[in-house]
Amino acid sequence: NGHPHPWEILAVTFTNKAAGEMRARVEALLGADCSRMWISTFHSLCARLLRREAPAIGLSRDFVIYDSSDQLTVVKQAMKELHIDDSFVQPRAVLSRISHAKNRMETPEQLTASAGWNRRDENIGKIYARYVNALKESNALDFDDLLLRTVDLFEHSPTVRGKYANQFKFVMVDEYQDTNRPQYLLIRRLAEVHRNLCVVGDPDQSIYKWRGADLRNILDFEQDFPEAATVKLEQNYRSTQIILDAASAVINQNRNRKDKHLWTDKKGGSRIVYFRGGDELE
Repeated sequence: NGHPHPWEILAVTFTNKAAGEMRARVEALLGADCSRMWISTFHSLCARLLRREAPAIGLSRDFVIYDSSDQLTVVKQAMKELHIDDSFVQPRAVLSRISHAKNRMETPEQLTASAGWNRRDENIGKIYARYVNALKESNALDFDDLLLRTVDLFEHSPTVRGKYANQFKFVMVDEYQDTNRPQYLLIRRLAEVHRNLCVVGDPDQSIYKWRGADLRNILDFEQDFPEAATVKLEQNYRSTQIILDAASAVINQNRNRKDKHLWTDKKGGSRIVYFRGGDELE
């Protein structure tokens, strides 16, 4: 219809599977190749932006992306250098804590300062500092860094920020209730020029707080974009009304939620059975 060119559309989601499905559906709808559209996960979007623009924040374009086994090797080496035994704290637990801190945009210094008298957190703060330095020396980024360094790029380079904020006329984010702080800042920057932002999400389904998801992102959306229109998707295609009524009765007890009334065309259905098993096999 002449609204945008394909490369002026950005659609992001969380998993490779969801991004692949999104791309396949768009291609089926258009009957055309949509390789010039930016349809991807958050992490591949950030990797693509950094491969193009990294020098603007003093980062080499040929950075290495560390996977979980690479990260674990770095953590174990840091613990060895600091003489911290893995019986005191498990390397995987350290890695999980570092990832959580990064998703909340906490530096090693902030993590150490918040430890107080907690010796375990104090040690994790020290390991985190070594971990950051080791990655820097190896010209490497982990998955959390892809997001953080892209946020840095947009905050510290008005030229780069302007280039992409002007390019993307339409931005869509799926599963918005699962976004964390860096993802929220990134999307807000990308949509700040044209303000054509569509987010799809359900506050009742936010289950990823343990990995940094911030429910306030979706609850505060109308404050950030007061001109936004809200469309409630209340028809359910999977469940019977009996199941929907029971689920609604439970979730209605939550504070700070956006009200909605789920309904379905599926009539009847079995009553819900309460069963308490002695173990997972039973």
